[in-house]
Amino acid sequence: MAERSRILVVDDETQITRVLRTTLSSQGYEVRTAADGESGMNAAFDWLPDLIVTDLSMPKMNGIELCRAVRERSQVPIIVLSVRGEEKMKIEALDAGADDYVTKPFSVNELLARIRANLRRVGAITESSSEPLEAGDFYINPDTRMVRVRGKEVHLTPKEFDLLVYMARHPNKVLTHRALLNAVWGGESVHQPEYLRVFINQLRNKVEPEDEPRYILTDPWVGYRFQPTGAE
Repeated sequence: MAERSRILVVDDETQITRVLRTTLSSQGYEVRTAADGESGMNAAFDWLPDLIVTDLSMPKMNGIELCRAVRERSQVPIIVLSVRGEEKMKIEALDAGADDYVTKPFSVNELLARIRANLRRVGAITESSSEPLEAGDFYINPDTRMVRVRGKEVHLTPKEFDLLVYMARHPNKVLTHRALLNAVWGGESVHQPEYLRVFINQLRNKVEPEDEPRYILTDPWVGYRFQPTGAE
């Protein structure tokens, strides 16, 4: 029998943790819960889950702080839960290293779909061994998740890395918003353009040599184009 995926749920609302524990367990996942960010951080480091679902507003340590703490030591997928009207906090969570978010009140089926999508992508990366990509100013090693730009190593979050790899495998082509969202976040996220705005900006801050983009170019209203040698 295959080993069950471990999911850690961190939320101070007991009703949510109770519902998610029951639902996720019925889907075959091994589940643990934590009632605050500090307990969630300790569980993440001690139990080593395959995926974390966390609220943003919690006592002791909020979800953003939890994301940052986990990202210092782990690349485990993190899905944040956010109440409506907290767009700024959701963006901050993505900046802090979260991979995905679901808005409260949320559909359990939607959350399950996001969980499956994130676990599938992690499994695909783990199981597949890819040759390093060398294009223009970029060296990307999918196995070690190392990136060098003009010989200088650049540290990326998991989703930043996945986004860069997808673009690097389709150089000099206009990639639509929908295609990028589907490839990196899954079909459930094709109507979430804010994901791209956040992660494209983060990538540019890390790989672009100047304020004016050279490598990741915007095609207005359509998508983005990756030019590994830089725009003239």
